[in-house]
Amino acid sequence: DQVARTVAQGVHGRRRTGPGESFWQYRRFREGDAAHAIDWRRSARSEHLFVRETEWEAAQSGFVWCDTSASMQFASSAGLPSKADRALVLSLALMSLLLEAGEQVAVVGSGRWPTGGRLAFDQLALDLIHGPAEASPAGKLPIALDLPRHAQLVLVSDFLTDPAAVEQLLAQVAGIGVSAHLVQVLDPAEETLPYEGRTEFEGMEGDMRLIFGRVEAVRDAYRQRLAAHREALSRAASRFGFTFSHHRTDHPPQIALLALYGALAGSADRRAGAGQG
Repeated sequence: DQVARTVAQGVHGRRRTGPGESFWQYRRFREGDAAHAIDWRRSARSEHLFVRETEWEAAQSGFVWCDTSASMQFASSAGLPSKADRALVLSLALMSLLLEAGEQVAVVGSGRWPTGGRLAFDQLALDLIHGPAEASPAGKLPIALDLPRHAQLVLVSDFLTDPAAVEQLLAQVAGIGVSAHLVQVLDPAEETLPYEGRTEFEGMEGDMRLIFGRVEAVRDAYRQRLAAHREALSRAASRFGFTFSHHRTDHPPQIALLALYGALAGSADRRAGAGQG
């Protein structure tokens, strides 16, 4: 709630032009506007023509999926939250913001359809923390997406999985007319590989064990590999018109949440504009 309130103070809500009955604003007539859109009474008081705009009142459906697999429990120091904790905070704060904005929200894999209102938050939080009943191997991606057309999907994970699998999932999402937003959450040590000397790495899901005599010797290659992996994820998202962002657990969560909230608002605005066209 604290993270959500901080972000809410820095945004101007999600009001946008669209079909509805509530008056929003007058604006100057532009080339391409229909003549019937002109408010002649308002225009008569000025030398210019004005169009009366109403507020888009259609509630949006938002679905959130948060990776709770074993690798998300990693934290490189006691002073940092685990990736799972940070992913949950971002997801919960986002749901709080969306509910406050009048949107309807559901957790992917919970078996529940989107619901709105502040009273829904507790159930959504339980659904998110308990996690989906089914997931792909290692829990890295949801395996079933029964989503309504024009919904918005938010995926929060470290995405340390095959980018091709992510792209395959995004193709499925795009095929049903859903907008997706990916947020990659990583620990700073996973980005910088700060270790020195002989170091043993063990996969938290029991799938890897590596020993380096001088781990600093592979640091540059590791960072290049991570950058290439992230670029592949970004390209996969861009291919379908989706958004991709990344966040480190040593950075304030408000920064990532503000960017994500803005991405959802921008996607809704584009969809509203297309609907009016």
